[in-house]
Amino acid sequence: MDVGFWKQRWKDRQTGFHLAAVNPYLISCWDFLSINQQATVFVPLCGKSLDIIWLASLGLNVIGVECSKIAIQAFFDENQLNYQQAKYNNFTAYTSDNIRLLQGDYFSLVSEVIQEVSVVYDRASLVAMPVDMRKRYVDKQNEILPESVKILLVTLEYDQLLMNGPPFSVSQNEIMNLYQNRYNVKQLLSNNILDAEPRFKQRGLDYLNESVYLLEPK
Repeated sequence: MDVGFWKQRWKDRQTGFHLAAVNPYLISCWDFLSINQQATVFVPLCGKSLDIIWLASLGLNVIGVECSKIAIQAFFDENQLNYQQAKYNNFTAYTSDNIRLLQGDYFSLVSEVIQEVSVVYDRASLVAMPVDMRKRYVDKQNEILPESVKILLVTLEYDQLLMNGPPFSVSQNEIMNLYQNRYNVKQLLSNNILDAEPRFKQRGLDYLNESVYLLEPK
């Protein structure tokens, strides 16, 4: 699950994780965050997500990090956005108005790169990490993000014995173990979406729960 793995997935067009529409949970749950307009949202492992467009349309500043140059250039090309490109810290920054996408390794981020962030939107980042990387992923967030940050987190849960990830199964208990020291964790909703995901049913799953969590600092 290193940077090379994900770059190859984009090169081979193995991007079943990409949604062709804005995530409906983002739209329905966004107001739970109660943030100011023109706040800055951080989207880790953002790919070419249309969620970025939706967030930017609200007037929010969006910072994404993505290892694949292919994904970032596809984002701007497919959305017909002009951008400026420049070196920024350990990354290449692609900027268009209130959107800045950083090409590079998430684990190379430093606090000054995202010090203005007040919200994290994580739809496909934590679930992209195998179990032995998830604590490291959260520890990195805790290291570089302001203590006041809120997180909107979308996860999947299924019988990991029936299918290997990514996306990986992350249980509610694990969410609590990873985040409860720093955040109050509230599950906003949880739905079994297996009937709407035939490719997962074909892999033998008998349930696929998609959950949304609101994490607010203690």
